[in-house]
Amino acid sequence: MTERIKIEDLRPAEGATGKIKRVGRGRSSGMGKTSCRGNNGEGQRAGRSSKRGFEGGQMPGYRQMPKLKGFKNFNAICYAAINVGELSNVQANEITLESLKAEGKVDSKAQALRVLGNGELSKAVNVSARYFTESAKEKIEKAGGKAQLV
Repeated sequence: MTERIKIEDLRPAEGATGKIKRVGRGRSSGMGKTSCRGNNGEGQRAGRSSKRGFEGGQMPGYRQMPKLKGFKNFNAICYAAINVGELSNVQANEITLESLKAEGKVDSKAQALRVLGNGELSKAVNVSARYFTESAKEKIEKAGGKAQLV
């Protein structure tokens, strides 16, 4: 049968505790004449306390660092914008975000597509996008294509 541990049997691990430092007990105490406080200044005085972050008069680290302004919205959608005039140069008749990424017309990091109404469309194309301006939708349908919201 195992013996139960009693609270009075508990001891700290070997080397975990050291001798208590008794300061202010003279030169023979091992702490020297000034009791490990140095020779002069704020640190030697009784009741000494310095401001949090105080670095002896040097410009503190928290004041040296540039301050961050604003925040980064991690839920923001990265849109790729393309004008109607650029859709004429696309090879595919079915234009989606993936087909434009494959051709290198938009950024590969884009998550959704916005079609804007600048320029003229010369061929009929079917476009699937998250957003169309009114003029873009009108120009696509006038050319014989379809503007489909995704």
